Order: sequence, then structure tokens, then C-alpha cells
Amino acid sequence: MAFSLSVYSRNSLLLPFLTLFLITSSRANFLQDFDITWGEGRGKIVNNGQLLTLSLDRYSGSGFQSKKEYLFGKIDMQLKLVPGNSAGTVTAYYLSSEGQNHDEIDFEFLGNISGEPYTVHTNVYTEGKGEREQQFRLWFDPTADFHTFSFLWNPQTVVFLVDNTPIREFKNLENIGVQFPRKQAMRLYSSIWNADQWATRGGLIKTDWSQAPFTASYRNYTATSCALPVNPGQASCTSAPDNRPWKLDPVSQDKLKWVQQNYMIYNYCTDTKRFPQGFPPECSV
Repeated sequence: MAFSLSVYSRNSLLLPFLTLFLITSSRANFLQDFDITWGEGRGKIVNNGQLLTLSLDRYSGSGFQSKKEYLFGKIDMQLKLVPGNSAGTVTAYYLSSEGQNHDEIDFEFLGNISGEPYTVHTNVYTEGKGEREQQFRLWFDPTADFHTFSFLWNPQTVVFLVDNTPIREFKNLENIGVQFPRKQAMRLYSSIWNADQWATRGGLIKTDWSQAPFTASYRNYTATSCALPVNPGQASCTSAPDNRPWKLDPVSQDKLKWVQQNYMIYNYCTDTKRFPQGFPPECSV
């Protein structure tokens, strides 16, 4: 027995998790699959739906959202971030449900002055609670060309990937009382906005509006729906027939360690000033 988890309606009952899942993979056309939701023309879909751009000027940013909702899968998007002096700007790319007690899985790209690296900010919210930040530098210039940023999300884990290299994993640890985003379907969102009160060096460097408009570009969106992918570097999934716990393959585990040892610049699980009474329980695993 197999079924698709590619699109979920809030009005439908949550289907029980079965061993086998039908793979549903689609390469999006932005005209068909996304809506520009704000920005008064600063967001544009061009090239017959193959390219989307979001822009920010001193008056407004812009944003879009997917028309579909997803419950589990692998979401890929190629992004090219704002070039040059992008200090003060934030490009957010994330999955989110709606409501005060929402679930959310975040990439946020914090701009910087010319020649300085972007900060990649990640977070996971469950039932409206976040505060699980990890931040990274990138090992390439994300403004020079398009690079693929992905979410792999199934009932057992959330993995953040850059060019199919995992940079962070948030596991399902409900057995020790940690909430996990597995009950609420989410849309894909992205936006660009001014956050110079905090984004670049804690707000010390302000947005240089003479550089506006600031533009981020998007292409090659793919949604592959499945519950138990074997290899996050592949757009394919298989079942785990003996119900073994899902885990990254050894090559991906090595890549994850490499990124976290060399490019992680902040981890909430090591911030003793923030958690003087002890770290959240997931930090001990």
C-alpha cells in the first residue's frame, strides 16, 4: 500500500504513517506554483516562470509563498543572494504553517559589507517555540552564482542542506520530551527585508540605501515528497521495511561534521550565558 504526502489539506485527517510511501517529485514553474504575496511589484516572475526575483528598496521589501502545502519531503531551491554591500538586509527562505502555534524551519541569510561572508542563520520552531539557532559561514560566495538550499523533512528528522551537503540536523527526540514538527503541513515562503537594527554585526552596520535595490534570485525549485529518504543527496526515497531509525549515511555524516567543525559560528547548545540553568534537553543527545 502506498500513498502520496505531497500536498496536505487542513480539512483532511492526518493519514497514519505507513512503511511505504509514494514518491511525488515535481519541478516547479513559478507562475503555476507560487504567488508573489507582497512588495507592490518588487517581486517578479520572468522567463516564462523559470526565474523569480525579490527586491528591497528604502520603501519596501517583497515576498512569495507556495500555493501548495507540504507534509514531509525534500524541498530544493537554487538561490543567488544579494551581491555587493548587502549589510542590513535579510533574505529569508523557510517552511511554515500558520497560526500562533505554528511550526517553522528556517534559513535566513544575513547580508554584510562587500567582501565579507554572509551569515547563514537556521532555526526550528515547533508549536510556536523556536530559540534553536545555529549560524554558519559558507565556503563559497553565494552572490556569484546560484546554489541549492534544501530542507529534508520526515517524521524522524529535519536536515538543512547546502548544495546537498548537510549543515545541520534536528532529530525527532519526542521520547525525551522535545517537540518535533510533524503534525502541521507547511508552505514554502521567501522574503527580503530590511533588518539593519540587528542583522549585520548586531545592528552596528546600517543599510546603505545608495546600493538599492537589493535583489535575490530564485530558480529550479523541486519538491520531492516522501517520508524516509535514504540519502539526502539524492532526489529519491525508499522505505525502511524493518522500521530501523532513519539516519544520515556515513558520507553525509562526515560532511556534516566537516561543516560544523569549520563553518559553524554559533550554536545555541553551547551558549552558557543564554542558558545558565542548563541547556535544552536536545543538546545532550
